[in-house]
Parts: sequence; structure tokens; C-alpha cells
Amino acid sequence: MVTRLADGVWWFDLRGVNAYLIDEAVAGDGAGSGVTLVDAGLPWHGSRLVEGIAEAGYELADIERILVTHYDVDHVGGLAGLDGLDAPIYVGEADAELVAGRRRPPWHNHKGLFQRAMAGFVSPPENPVEQVTDGDTVGTFTVYATPGHTPGHIAYVSEAASVGLLGDLVRESGGSLQPSPWLLSYATDEVARSIADLDGRAPAFEVLGVGHGRPFERDGRDRLAEVANRR
Repeated sequence: MVTRLADGVWWFDLRGVNAYLIDEAVAGDGAGSGVTLVDAGLPWHGSRLVEGIAEAGYELADIERILVTHYDVDHVGGLAGLDGLDAPIYVGEADAELVAGRRRPPWHNHKGLFQRAMAGFVSPPENPVEQVTDGDTVGTFTVYATPGHTPGHIAYVSEAASVGLLGDLVRESGGSLQPSPWLLSYATDEVARSIADLDGRAPAFEVLGVGHGRPFERDGRDRLAEVANRR
């Protein structure tokens, strides 16, 4: 379940969806501080995450911040099960109210309708939910707005830690990256624009983490360029 991708960078394989843990002081060679959890899996994954965090050599009390790439049951469902975790949750502006449980997904979009049907299975977290927008920084990570899969989808890139966490903007299949498909996205034209925009702005990074499929331990920035340039 727990795989070390680089110094201070851990992948939690939750069987069908991924989460990540980054010790920013270690991964950033002293450039950052604090431990960052990225995404939290399905509602029943909370206890598995706690076990994985311990297996990586950390405790819940070590986590300073939680980065959420987007609102979907398989990325935020486990948040409420992280009992004892006292850390703010950072979410893209358009998805933040959904994560906090203060708004329901729209019914007039096929993806939103599915999210709305699944919302009853997600308990809002007790931790404070903080909105982030394009260009913000959280720890050593820069926020990149990458809408399309969801309106508030976010990619997080840390040049210091050499990590890019792309959520469900793309998914790994057969050793390559594929854009988020129509069935799972609010708008695939926005997905394509977001991939191109991120490719045009993101700095170099080695580790590339995705929400689904296997992450890449090296040449992550090149992998992003490949999918962006594919026709």
C-alpha cells in the first residue's frame, strides 16, 4: 500500500485511487517544512490512510496541511475518518463549498449529477476548509487552476520537492498519461486547455502523482509535456 517515490515522498495505493504524503523538509532538502497529505480516498479509506501514514514513519499529529485536488467522493471521502487530525484543508475555490458540505453539486451536468447522487456518502470534515486560487502557495507547493474534470480542480507543483500532483486532470494507463475522459469530467475541452496551460507554466519536476494509475518516479515534467503535445 505504501511506496516511497523519492526522499520524503510517499504514495498510498488505496486500490483504485491514490493519496500522497510529502515531508517537505526532506523532499525539499530543507527548503520547506511540515508534512503534507494530498487527497484522502473514499469514505472507508480513513483508517487505511492512518495505517499508511504510520508505515511511512509519521503520525497524524505530524501533518501540517491537507491539499485536495478536487471534490469527488474518492478524493475527499476519507477526510472525515482521519480522527485526531488537526490541519487545514486546501481546496480550489469552485470546489471548496462542496468539500465543506455547504453546497450540493449541480444536477444540470452529467458529472455533477453523479456527484450529487454520491454526496450522501460523504461526511464533511471537521477541519477548516480554505479556498485557494491560481498562483497561491501552500508550503512549497504552487497552486495551478486546472478546471475541466471539476470546476475547482487544482494541480499542485513543488519545484523545491520536485513533485507535481495532478489529481484527475490526467490518469495513468499502460505507462502513459491520458486526459480525464468525458464520462468523468464536467468539460473535456477545459481539460485539454488545462493540460496545455499547466504544461506552459509548470517548472521542472521529477515525481508525477496522479489520482488513478501508477505515479511516475522520474521525468514527470516530460510526461506532462508528452500528453500536452499529443494530438
